[in-house]
Amino acid sequence: MIVRSVLTAGALAAALASPAHAQGPASDRGCAPGLRVPGAETQVTACLDDLTTAGTIASGHTVPADWAGLHAGGTRNPSGVPGVQVDGYFPDTSTFNTNNGWNHDAQFVIRLPEKWNGGLVVAGSPGNRRQYANDFTISDWVLAQGYAYAATDKGNSGVEFYKDGRRPGDAVVEWNHRLTELTRAAKKTVARHYGRGPGKTFAAGISNGGYLVRWQLENRPHLYDGGIDAEGTLWREKGPNLFTYLPSILRAYPAYEAGDQSAHKALLNAGLAPGSEFLWPFHDQVYWGLTQRIYREEFDPAYTGDEAAYNYAARPRNVHRAVARVALTGKIRKPLMTLHGTYDTLLPIGTDSDVYAELVRAKGKAPYRYYRLEAANHVDGLYDTYPDRLRPLLPCMRTAFTALENWTREGRTPPPSTTLPRPATGDLVNACSLTS
Repeated sequence: MIVRSVLTAGALAAALASPAHAQGPASDRGCAPGLRVPGAETQVTACLDDLTTAGTIASGHTVPADWAGLHAGGTRNPSGVPGVQVDGYFPDTSTFNTNNGWNHDAQFVIRLPEKWNGGLVVAGSPGNRRQYANDFTISDWVLAQGYAYAATDKGNSGVEFYKDGRRPGDAVVEWNHRLTELTRAAKKTVARHYGRGPGKTFAAGISNGGYLVRWQLENRPHLYDGGIDAEGTLWREKGPNLFTYLPSILRAYPAYEAGDQSAHKALLNAGLAPGSEFLWPFHDQVYWGLTQRIYREEFDPAYTGDEAAYNYAARPRNVHRAVARVALTGKIRKPLMTLHGTYDTLLPIGTDSDVYAELVRAKGKAPYRYYRLEAANHVDGLYDTYPDRLRPLLPCMRTAFTALENWTREGRTPPPSTTLPRPATGDLVNACSLTS
């Protein structure tokens, strides 16, 4: 979720390391003067020679801190995609987002390539990041395929996102509303710009963004033709959720660090994967404690005890009702591809996507594929530190997107759900096969 986003972990970590401050409002070059985003309170339109990060970094139409740390070094991205970019925001009362000098939440970005393939990809930010967080991982690649692209900051961001809203759970509830709002507006914007609406609309997201994809396909399926969910956060009223395992990790880790082997067993019982121990110190320093605190503040602000002692099962009914407001059921109604790494140490696969996959299968209706990636973790940026032990998730996400296209357009069935071993050779950063 990174809570860091909590989910998204990766996202948050990067955001903490280099917060995305405003780079100044996007310049308006007077292009597409009649193009209006329905419902937007403010928008600025620019015609750009390159909508990918190769061009938008120089032109000031992205914020690199939004997406820092979310991909492995050596990742090859396309470039040279001319078109129109629209930056703006919808009406909102919170002011966490400083991008573009607006100090206004519910910011969005919409990109419209000159060579359009007739499709649209919509994304919510991972972790607690802002609207440009998927620029390198998702936007660049889908733009090069010809898709229009739209992304939202989810209506609140940063490590104090929980201060948004009046009731416990309001901030996360808003995430889902903002993606729905953007999807509807982006579809109309695409139709106005190209003269026809998108033939296919896909939702895509990582961590908290993956959660948004799941929720949309369960609750707003008419807006989409399918989705890509990479290590999405699982919220369940009765668990598992962050609160059913993070306190256990916070209790056991200090003893484990001191050499207590019984604590090692407790950490494995909490969901951490055997073999992922080399990742635990980093997550202890960066993610676990912060993630537990800020999400607990969101759903249970009345709690005043130590986070390691938090007992979700014993908390008042209103806390469980707050979680229930954003909970997932597994009842997806459009094709979904889920990917998750076995070494995910923020959202352990056994307490997250393994559970969600069972929920989906129990419903037994919508087309679904689930790929477990051996040795992938929550943040691809860590691959550069441990290239001999990890694998990035992003190349498999891109392969899965192509499979989703073929599935929804041509009826070509993707490879069966499976666990994909870490390749012993080859370009792990830029290539992935969905067959083991």
